[in-house]
Amino acid sequence: MDAQVLELAGRHRLEGELFAAGLEVAYPARDRGVDLIAYLEVGRTADRFVAKPIQMKAASRRSFGVWQKFEKIHDLIFAFVWHLDGVGDPETYALIYSEAKAVGNEMDWLGTDSWTIHGGYGTTRPNDELRERLKPYLMTPERWRAKITGSLPRP
Repeated sequence: MDAQVLELAGRHRLEGELFAAGLEVAYPARDRGVDLIAYLEVGRTADRFVAKPIQMKAASRRSFGVWQKFEKIHDLIFAFVWHLDGVGDPETYALIYSEAKAVGNEMDWLGTDSWTIHGGYGTTRPNDELRERLKPYLMTPERWRAKITGSLPRP
């Protein structure tokens, strides 16, 4: 699967998860660190507008990382979409920047040259320790809704 097909497969998978959570999706005209915006439609599903920017990282198998350049995007959510190759069960993990950075800190990544010199750290081979740390961020429709709305109840 080439990079463009992988990106499209990840986007469609993520869209489906967000729609299942009762959310809507919009796309920025240009990519400046935000791949899509998830939001609640006012009047139909909520009494107030709520939206969050998402940076999606699609992977044929698994990948995880955190990058300093995204820190300036308020409320940014990293969505790591795994197993797009069809070999394993699809999984999506979603973390706000501070959560991803905390995981990186727990994994001792923030002292590496990759972080301090190059501004980020990532892996395409998450070990058992990292996968265990990511378990609270494995998404379901309920968790997506809570992540985007700040736990607004479903109408």
